[in-house]
Formats: sequence, C-alpha cells, structure tokens
Amino acid sequence: MLASAGITDRTLTAGLRCGLLKRLHRGSYVSVTVWNAAKPWVREDMILIGHVLASHSHGVYSHSSAARLHGLRTWGCGDAVHLTQEFAFGNSGGAHRVRGHQQLLAPSLVTSGKVGGIRVPVTTIAQTVLDCARLFAMQEAVIIGDHALRKGVQIAQLQALLVASPVVRGSAKARLLLAVLDGRSESAGESRTRVLVGRMDMPQPELQVEMATRYGNYRLDFAWKQYKLALEFDGWGKYFDFEPTDEAIARERQREKALMELGWQFIRIDWAALSDPAGLESRIRASLVRAGARLPVRRSTLFA
Repeated sequence: MLASAGITDRTLTAGLRCGLLKRLHRGSYVSVTVWNAAKPWVREDMILIGHVLASHSHGVYSHSSAARLHGLRTWGCGDAVHLTQEFAFGNSGGAHRVRGHQQLLAPSLVTSGKVGGIRVPVTTIAQTVLDCARLFAMQEAVIIGDHALRKGVQIAQLQALLVASPVVRGSAKARLLLAVLDGRSESAGESRTRVLVGRMDMPQPELQVEMATRYGNYRLDFAWKQYKLALEFDGWGKYFDFEPTDEAIARERQREKALMELGWQFIRIDWAALSDPAGLESRIRASLVRAGARLPVRRSTLFA
C-alpha cells in the first residue's frame, strides 16, 4: 500500500500508466506484482485495508467489511467496502465499490477495529451477522454466522437483537439463517456443505462425530452412524494459503485406515463439488444406498 507514503502525484500517475501500480481507492495503491500474486480473498482484504488507510469516512464499517475486520470467515460476498451511517450517501463506482447503507446505529451496536494502527468504527459481531443475513444469500451468510458462534456469540443474543431491530427489510431472511446456524462447522466449506446437504431429501448426517479406533479418537465432519458412512470436506489449498504437509497427509491416511477397519466408508468432497449440488446429491444418495439405506424416490428439483 502506498497511501500516505509521501510519493508525489506525478510518480503515482506514472506508476499507474506503466502498469506498476493498481489503484484500490483514491489515495490507496498496491503493486501490480503483489496484486497479481494474491489469492482472491487476500485481494478483498487489500481493498478493505486500502480504504481504511486512505479514507476519512464518517461511516461505520459493516456487513462483510465488518466481518473481515472481526476476523470472521467470508466467502462469495464480493469485494465492495460496506459502510453504514445515519444519512444517505451515494455508492461509488469503479473497480472497487464502496456501498453505503442508511441506518441509525445505536452505540451498543458499534465497536472499534484496528487496521495498520488506525482505529475505525465497526458494527459488533452480532450486528454484523444480522446485516449479512439480510443482504447476502444463505450459503454466504451462514459462513459468517457459524464462525461468529465459534467466537462466542449466542443464538439467543442474535434472536433478541433481531426482535429489537427497527429494520424490517431482510428480517425474514435473517430468521431463516438463525434457524440453521451451527457453531460446530469448523470451516467455510463445512458450513456450505451443511446447508446444501440440509436441503436434500435424505437422512441427515450428524456433525463432528467422534469415533474411537485403535489409533485413538477421530472426528468426522459429517457422519451417518447407522450406515457407517462419512462425508469429509477437503478444502486444503483452494481457500487457504497453505497446502497439507506430508505429516498431515500421513495422519489423515492413518485416520481413514483406522475407521475403514471398523467398516466405515468415505465420501470426500472439495470446493468443486459444492459448485455442483445435483452431482453431490447423487453421490451421497448412491453411497447411502450401497450402505443399506432405503431412500425415497428423489423428488427434489431444488438443484435442477
């Protein structure tokens, strides 16, 4: 980031023209080399941080911007910077939008976050969950909400906040979200998987099932214990900035071997599988039938 670095306008203009710099916001720039090498979610963070460092906005960072500032997982929310304030203000265009939301926030709904030594106002985690529930699709908002529960937010707290809120628009979506949140999901992929499988017309799995084996106790992401069938989400390297080590792979193979010795079978899925819900449903149904489940004729057209 080059905001407030003392570089002249002429230097910045030259850097932009020759393709060495990318403008994030007015007064905020990043090296094109750094930008091109960054993963999509890292770019989203750059855009938000760039706005914080270069802006003197009087708004409160909210929605997915607040989620990122609180360290909550996000997926599919886009790279727009979200600000909430009492008075209406225009949304900015350009490559990286600033989206304004008009709402008078009570002091109890606002806290502070810190970016690069700068303290900025941000909605509380609970308010952030409700804002995201109202604005985003279920599969996007559930990731934020699940992580908020893991950070200590209580469902009762969210329900009370929703009831007390003067905001009507999107409240039905928020109620639906609160009904499906589950802090046991340990990753964005697990949250999305849970929502997708929950919509399927089939027996539902248990979450985070612990099984004792001769190698020790192991947990399964999703399990149909009656049929000894496990559904495991493998998200390494796709959503995060790391790959599994050889040691981690060896431990995972030992874990799977120990459970297979007890008669367990595995369905392994990744991010690509979540983009094909119909295909995922077919795989799960076929595995359940092979394991002895008697399933109703597939009626769902939800993923057609």
